[in-house]
Amino acid sequence: MQETLNYISENKQRFVDELFELLRIPSISADPAYKNDVLKCADVVAEHLKNAGADNVEVCQTKGYPIVYGEKILNTDLPTVLVYGHYDVQPADPLELWIKPPFEPYIEKTELHPEGAIFARGSADDKGQFFMHLKAFEAMMKTNALPCNVKFILEGEEEVGSVSLGDWVNENKEKLSCDCILISDTHIYSNEQPTVTTGLRGLSYVEVEVEGPNRDLHSGLYGGAVPNPIHVLSRMIAKLIDEDGHITIDGFYDNVETVSDSDRADMNKLKDNPEEFKKSIGLNGVEGEKGYTTLERTSIRPTLDCNGIWGGYTGEGAKTVIPSKAFAKISMRLVPYQTPEEITEKFTKYFEKIAPENVKVKVTPHHGGMPY
Repeated sequence: MQETLNYISENKQRFVDELFELLRIPSISADPAYKNDVLKCADVVAEHLKNAGADNVEVCQTKGYPIVYGEKILNTDLPTVLVYGHYDVQPADPLELWIKPPFEPYIEKTELHPEGAIFARGSADDKGQFFMHLKAFEAMMKTNALPCNVKFILEGEEEVGSVSLGDWVNENKEKLSCDCILISDTHIYSNEQPTVTTGLRGLSYVEVEVEGPNRDLHSGLYGGAVPNPIHVLSRMIAKLIDEDGHITIDGFYDNVETVSDSDRADMNKLKDNPEEFKKSIGLNGVEGEKGYTTLERTSIRPTLDCNGIWGGYTGEGAKTVIPSKAFAKISMRLVPYQTPEEITEKFTKYFEKIAPENVKVKVTPHHGGMPY
């Protein structure tokens, strides 16, 4: 193992430089304008796998973005580890909140990262993580220290719901056979407490539209006499969660798994520092569903969040307009026995129910994911 550690030390700067090149590719799967960048990133990842020593490297075509596959089978009698990761990233908006451009990576020491951290879109979700595994594989390959068989699947649609992954996995079950799967796209509780994640919440994601008048109106002529879609949408969103942090959608909690008191007690044995939690995100206080700790709220309970809201005039200066439409994006995190289809349907019915008669409402489902 010392030889492997020496190889890592000797090649550390090259590893960082190669990761930086990967981070410079704006592989934003949610925006079709970046299609060529996503495809380029897949090719670059495949090349890294080949250079690291993987065999049978493929850029596998799907109905969406490709899945990069590679393997090293030393001996079929040895155990096989399947490494999963994704090379696509989320949009970097709003760009003005970035200290430096999101696809120009840099290393900086901060209060949270006194030894320094890499800052860039994708550095922590998930290019940094899967590249770490890839380089560990390379180091063991170059020093003849690989102790098991290894397979890689690196997809390009995780940030849009992994829409092609399920079909591809079903079509390649034999190829993907393994003894365990290693995923580093989850949460670490703290740097002092190693964390093994055994479950993740699912997702239902929708976009809502509220339409009032048939065109934008001048507030000097119509203000106070017509429904303002931004006001209406804001009130409707506020009705989705009550003062106890409870989601008010009819039937939302019907299939929620009840975690036992003993399991909850075990969860809360983790060293929890509420002050550090608040400090890390710049808050003076937290909130959430009444009767649950912060740790429980972020793991075993379903949630609803407004991810974006817009409408009317948002440019420079002033424009006294009553907008015709207002929009919002809303996500709901799901727990075992809830499904994206069920929750999306319940959300749609409830949102339509609470809409005033003087506006029109449209709910457009986006991607979802199962909890496990």
